[in-house]
Amino acid sequence: MLDTLSQDFPEHTPRPAGAPQALDGIRVVDFTHFIAGPFATMMLADMGANVIKIEAPGRGDDFRQYPPVHPDLGQGAPFLWSNRNKRSVALDLKTPEGLEVARALIATADVVVENFSTGVMERFGLDYESCRRANPEVIYCSVSAYGREGPFADRLGFDPIAQAESGFVSMNGYADRQGVRALSPVMDISTAMMAANAILGALVARERTGHGQSMEVALFDNAVLMTGYAALQHVFSGAEPQRHGNTSPDTCPSGVFEAQDGSFYINCGNNKIFQRLMAQVIERPELADDPTYATGRDRSARRDELFALLGEAFVKQPRAYWQARMRAAGVPCGEVRTVGEAIRSPEARARGLVTRIPHPAVGWVPNMALPIRYSHTPIADPVAAPTVGQHTQEVLRETLGYGDARLAALAEAGAFGAPSASAATTGALA
Repeated sequence: MLDTLSQDFPEHTPRPAGAPQALDGIRVVDFTHFIAGPFATMMLADMGANVIKIEAPGRGDDFRQYPPVHPDLGQGAPFLWSNRNKRSVALDLKTPEGLEVARALIATADVVVENFSTGVMERFGLDYESCRRANPEVIYCSVSAYGREGPFADRLGFDPIAQAESGFVSMNGYADRQGVRALSPVMDISTAMMAANAILGALVARERTGHGQSMEVALFDNAVLMTGYAALQHVFSGAEPQRHGNTSPDTCPSGVFEAQDGSFYINCGNNKIFQRLMAQVIERPELADDPTYATGRDRSARRDELFALLGEAFVKQPRAYWQARMRAAGVPCGEVRTVGEAIRSPEARARGLVTRIPHPAVGWVPNMALPIRYSHTPIADPVAAPTVGQHTQEVLRETLGYGDARLAALAEAGAFGAPSASAATTGALA
């Protein structure tokens, strides 16, 4: 399954020895699962936070089983993508002993993050007010579907539902058919980014005021934001956004064109770019100065004839020929690639976006870097996502000072799950 990893991707280049980390010393107790919550806490872990992922014994986060699952890892590529640099503690929160350990960890935390259905953390007694009593300075982030209060607080939420209900789907695709969702979980990822930003802001505020606080980021709220400026365009004009396929309603010519050997995308975002495209790239200066093409609105009205004219020119040469000319002329242009082509592209390699990192079970696993480059506090070196409960003993010894007897008693009481699950996830107790 990972046979070509060594030849396809370089080994990760370590960060400078001894360099500080942005969130060094910050402890995060992470009760999240699936995508939006775990991706948010992974960003914090990449910045150097000590992220302790609380999982159900045995099965762990259900996202572990999203395909393709590597037989020797026992978890899938999506879980690896969203859970590096964390330590996993397996706790059965349905047992008094498991809850006791969770509360003890929260009492030591700077940040608690959860994305359970509304009411679950309250039933466990792990809601913000309960946590604040034990840890007044705690920062508590809830990632929800439609908010924790109000008439829709009970609704479950997943990325494609948020895409549909926010209007995002209605904007994408072609005018002669139903709108389409983005296959990438763009709402989950962007919600995670919002949650991470909210937590970072709260950490700064705590430094200033000495007070923790609770915060919430709702998937639906974020999805509406992700429709971009289309919402305010609608308010101004009363018109609903229309589907334009790969063209743009605001700029022209912008869209996909065919060269001899493949497709590429041009974005003519203003008049000067259009003029450079015509005069310098396809060598038609008379069109650059043609008053019928003077403005974006003029060009949009003649989109079909412009696209036909450009298509006739572009098909005569390969992509590399046109891309070189457009780069020299300052015309934004890019190849239309598959995902596999993109992650193996010269641009991705130059930026070190996809590398391989060591893994004790399979030798190497792939890793995708965050698009954040700090000059003074570089992102942490990636450590592959843990197995369920891999760090239970380590974390409880280190963070709570538990000794052998205490760990054995908790295991016996089922805090780490049934005896077979407990042994599998925590290892034999000394």
